Amino acid sequence: MSELARSIEHLAEAPVVCVGDLMLDRYVHGRVERISPEAPIPVIRVERETSMLGGAGNVVANLAALGARTRFASVVGDDDAGTRILRLLARDHGDTDQCRIIREPGRQTTVKIRYVANNQQLLRADSETIAPIAATTADALVADLRRALPAARALVLSDYGKGVLQPHVVGSAITAARAARVPVVVDPKGTDFSAYRGADVVTPNRRELGAAARMPVSSHTAVVAAAQRLIETCGFGAVVATLSEDGLSVVQADGTVTHVAAETREVFDVSGAGDTVVAVLAAALAGRVELVKAARLANVAAGIVIGKVGTAVVRASEITEALHAQEWRDREAKVLGLDEILERVARWRRRGFRVGFANGCFDLLHPGHIHLLDQAAAACDRLVVGLNSDQSVRRLKGERRPVQSESARATVLASLASVDAVTIFADDTPIALIEAIRPDVLVKGADYRIDQVVGGAFVQSYGGRVLLAGLAAGHSTTATIARMTG
Repeated sequence: MSELARSIEHLAEAPVVCVGDLMLDRYVHGRVERISPEAPIPVIRVERETSMLGGAGNVVANLAALGARTRFASVVGDDDAGTRILRLLARDHGDTDQCRIIREPGRQTTVKIRYVANNQQLLRADSETIAPIAATTADALVADLRRALPAARALVLSDYGKGVLQPHVVGSAITAARAARVPVVVDPKGTDFSAYRGADVVTPNRRELGAAARMPVSSHTAVVAAAQRLIETCGFGAVVATLSEDGLSVVQADGTVTHVAAETREVFDVSGAGDTVVAVLAAALAGRVELVKAARLANVAAGIVIGKVGTAVVRASEITEALHAQEWRDREAKVLGLDEILERVARWRRRGFRVGFANGCFDLLHPGHIHLLDQAAAACDRLVVGLNSDQSVRRLKGERRPVQSESARATVLASLASVDAVTIFADDTPIALIEAIRPDVLVKGADYRIDQVVGGAFVQSYGGRVLLAGLAAGHSTTATIARMTG
């Protein structure tokens, strides 16, 4: 989590070009206290109204909140809604010189009006023109994109199916981006993804993925298969499938598959969550963050934005705070009882992971401990640490030990990247714990012989390995305490 948090600084000033369908999102907020006498419908008492950029405009708003430098191109109608959008861009985007918004006569700007009461949407009313933009308008957009791309490090195509991203615009944009070596991130629409052929990343939701691949997507395995079908048939570099409460799946052309679990949060409104994912992905890629890390950042951002009401944005500071909070939760989640440890080990083994085990008092953690645990982690896929309880340490080391309580020692161990789980045992030796876990690798310091390692013979009896880790000279808890008290 700390490593992800450090990646966020790369989002600031990242140069991104965005083109797509721009719309106006209006929210009518109020209270519902009765049912209409005219029909079985709620009566909303209107209290306030708000307007904000929607569609590709919400992607741009999220990019701005992240601190990215964004150039934006789109089309609106020559109407009141179009004028309102231009005012919002001037207010929220700041540098309107970086906005190329063409007003097309006869076109109706898309407006979505959502009626909200008690943090729940009651009704949505849309007015819009759904038709390809004129050829002259498309040529003007393409010309602007070609001028903008050499200075960019990511291109976003935000397709809401309203007509801005007609085939000529999409094809020309992807061709120009590839020539400029700029990664293309597409938020797709419709069932024919061949229109986005050659894009580096596409971000369909589960329903869109299934419809485009013409395959079931009810399970994680099915999602991966459908994504691989699209990669093969459309030449995508990767598919980042957004799966709502199931998180994200990142499927890459080289066969790498990564699943990112959803952030558990209370859901108030999912409007615009996909825009947030696309914006964070694009800004991260423009900041030279590799794809899986970018997807993890996007997943955290999506978890934040669904906890807000209305089309909302996520700021870089909010992602940082969420990552730090998650890190503390993860540390606590690593400290487990025996039953929880055994369940987790069973899950790891079902995924083909080799499980390692190390144990000790780990009082006043020092470089020697870190050196041993790093070697242990390198020898397996998942490392469990058995920690002597306070009573056990007193029996082994004397009444003045431990210096730190078992809770403090467990928390410090759980904060280490090399440690995947910590469990506290009260016996003088960890033999019962070793027999329950049956580790593939048992690790002890090189100051022991293999025949002296508790549980060594047992682990070797079923084909496990005993590793004697090298010691870092000059470090011990006893010596540290002696220096402190001497």
